[in-house]
Amino acid sequence: MEYAARIPGIVQSLKETRLSGLRPPTEFFDYNRISRPADTNTAFSRISYNTRYFSGNYALIIAMLAVYALLTNLFLVFALLFLVGGFALINKFGADPLQFGEQTITQKHLYTGLFVIGIPLLYIGAPISTFFWLVGASGFLILGHAAMIEPGVESEYASVEEGTV
Repeated sequence: MEYAARIPGIVQSLKETRLSGLRPPTEFFDYNRISRPADTNTAFSRISYNTRYFSGNYALIIAMLAVYALLTNLFLVFALLFLVGGFALINKFGADPLQFGEQTITQKHLYTGLFVIGIPLLYIGAPISTFFWLVGASGFLILGHAAMIEPGVESEYASVEEGTV
């Protein structure tokens, strides 16, 4: 219950830190600023500037890709819910040993059963390949966008503010 009480504060802090840096879609998808970089130095400088400038938008892209990955891999979601739900239920109801005839089932036995069933389910759900897909897809989209979008006029003033002129 205490976790549910902290959710509004977490959402508020997320909104103040990450989502305040969101750039408008018209600026993020400005097709007039798309051009191929002349050389790798230009591409690296664009990537360096644009990843800082559009960091909120890129975080939103990563979040949307993560939701997409979970929606398309429902077996992974089932395996994760099985493990998390199993831990929660064992912690809530399995504290006292249960007696079935001559057999005593302790919390240790319940965790062992959860791992014996849950780990193969998690392996079949392929969380590692899903993670690497997420890293590759987001890296491709973010680096591609950052390299192709020309920095705006304000990028010239950013170097003056930093004192690197």
